[in-house]
Amino acid sequence: MVTPAEKLAFALLAAFAFAFAYGGFERVARAVAAGARGGTDRTRDLPRRIGAAVVTTLAQRTTFRDRPWVGVAHAAVFYGFVFYLLVNLVDAAVGLLPPAWTAWVHGPWAGPYRLAADLFSVAVLLGVAALLARRFLRRDPALAPDVALHEDAAAGGVRRDSALVGGFILLHVGMRLTGEGFFLAAEGHADAWQPFASAVAGAVGHDPSRIVGWHVAWWGALGSILVFLPYFPRSKHLHLIAAPVNFALARRDADGTPTSTGTLEPLDLEDETRETFGAAYLEELPYAQILDAYACIQCHRCTDACPAHATGKALSPSALEINKRYELRLHAGALAEGGGTPRPLLAYALDEEQIWACTTCGACIDACPVGNEPMLDIVDMRRERVLMEGAFPDDLQSAFRGMERTGNPWGLGHDARMAWAEPLAEAGLEVPTVETDPDFEVLFWVGCAGAYDATAQETTRAMARILDHAGVRYAVLGKGERCTGDPARRAGNEYLYYQLASENVATLDAALAQDLLDEAAPKRVVTACAHCYNALLNDYPQLGGTYDVVHHTELLDELVGAGRLPPLDLGGGTTYHDPCYLGRHNGVFDAPRDVLASGGGEVQEMPRSKGHGFCCGAGGAQFWKEEEAGDGAVADARMREARDTGADTVAVACPFCASMLGSSGVAAEDDAPEVVDVAVLYDRSLRAIGERLRA
Repeated sequence: MVTPAEKLAFALLAAFAFAFAYGGFERVARAVAAGARGGTDRTRDLPRRIGAAVVTTLAQRTTFRDRPWVGVAHAAVFYGFVFYLLVNLVDAAVGLLPPAWTAWVHGPWAGPYRLAADLFSVAVLLGVAALLARRFLRRDPALAPDVALHEDAAAGGVRRDSALVGGFILLHVGMRLTGEGFFLAAEGHADAWQPFASAVAGAVGHDPSRIVGWHVAWWGALGSILVFLPYFPRSKHLHLIAAPVNFALARRDADGTPTSTGTLEPLDLEDETRETFGAAYLEELPYAQILDAYACIQCHRCTDACPAHATGKALSPSALEINKRYELRLHAGALAEGGGTPRPLLAYALDEEQIWACTTCGACIDACPVGNEPMLDIVDMRRERVLMEGAFPDDLQSAFRGMERTGNPWGLGHDARMAWAEPLAEAGLEVPTVETDPDFEVLFWVGCAGAYDATAQETTRAMARILDHAGVRYAVLGKGERCTGDPARRAGNEYLYYQLASENVATLDAALAQDLLDEAAPKRVVTACAHCYNALLNDYPQLGGTYDVVHHTELLDELVGAGRLPPLDLGGGTTYHDPCYLGRHNGVFDAPRDVLASGGGEVQEMPRSKGHGFCCGAGGAQFWKEEEAGDGAVADARMREARDTGADTVAVACPFCASMLGSSGVAAEDDAPEVVDVAVLYDRSLRAIGERLRA
């Protein structure tokens, strides 16, 4: 127990520390609350959200992805700190309360507690030492990518903050372990429950005078907390609080399941009270996206996963969050008082080139261990540039004009929307429309690429032949179909998207009217385009258009499983490229692979596949503009990876992936594999079977 004078000093220091810390935490909370409202309700069913956040936080699963040894070190620190919440309370009680009240701490019943405290102390020290060595001695390039940072961060702010936080943990935990060792030395004996503290006691020598060392260490352990507390809200250590809150506020659908990362936040264009759309300034971002900056642990996993950064572009999702954080350090007080930040996001967070380099693939969201969503920030910044300033890459103008005038980004005539079906008609296969066969089972959404792009037309015709062979009663909208608006929305042109999507919802509702009224007679919508699939599945419900949407590979898998289609004779070696808007964004990984492997063939996986899949470079409206300068094209990087598997064929499940990979520089090389849609591969197999039967 400490002396009365020490107790008074501790109480005064604690009062000052908690008062200043409270002010800091309140300022952070109010700064976050200053963000924009609307969009997803992130507080619905709060008890369930909190429970899920606790489980996610305690599991620490996300910290182990891709960096297992770093995950081990971080887990040691995290679990040690969780247990140290109890340890610090007990240590405070031992020092401040009468000895008789805390004698149990050193009794036999508290042995397991002492053992846990001893082991966790060493685990935390080793974990922090490893993390600091990685940052300051090894200088892991993953922690310091070549990206543009906020001036305060670039001036050493990140390293200084890391050093302060790491130094505090080493001091706090090291003093606590040392104090226990001095206490045992003063008591004159070792403790079998505390092997490391006993080792310290043996090193300093057993003597009653060692109790002075315990006093010093007690102050070092608990006093360091009080000294650090006022800095806590300004430090990266705040992620200990912000990350669990981030998990609790994660976007969820009405049934409580996580919202697809392919779903963008809705924008109410009819709200006459709004003066701006999108985000030009930090406070115009939704509040949960401001919280992202405080949750960020500056690990740069998102930047590692970003296809734009991987191919030498200037974009860095982690720099975006770090830059937001350092701007908040300067102006959180102004936001808390109802003011704003003095300069736009483009002045410090990301520049014009960077926001247009994003492919909206969602890799940054998927990689983040604390649930941050930098992709949504970029889309909000694009919205502001397009809707408020009319500023966007010149290349996008023709795509916008085409969607507006002719209902497709190619700008080709609407009358040609069914031209893809003419070769089928010449071969005797008439493609039914909703007008000629209103009692269809499946509505085949062709999409703009499937209707106008020569390569994608082959996929569309293949699907028509396959559906006909399987006896599926299907129909197409024909000239009633327009672009889903996906490229416009991902490029920030929410107004154009809204026009196109609203028209399509009305058309779909009319075509599926019986289904919408009679749940016993469900009709499904199938599409061979991953971007159309995502728009129909995730975007359209925001406009009241909720449909049973399946991807063409899912339907093929179902038909093969039901025996309505024979297994696929794959032939040579095949690898499969996961479209971002089918795989990562919507979790469809198995169906395409099951179809490819249905006849016993083997899919040769690329190193980056499924949830770790690498983008083709088309998303985020990149298909309609020149790629930003870098070390190379995203599509070339992906095709090299496919080629290195040794496969003869790259199977794809999206017309934009097919076009990007098939037209890449690597695809033109002699040893490049052929890029083919899964449906085309299946159609070839059906034809081969038919030829063998005829022979």
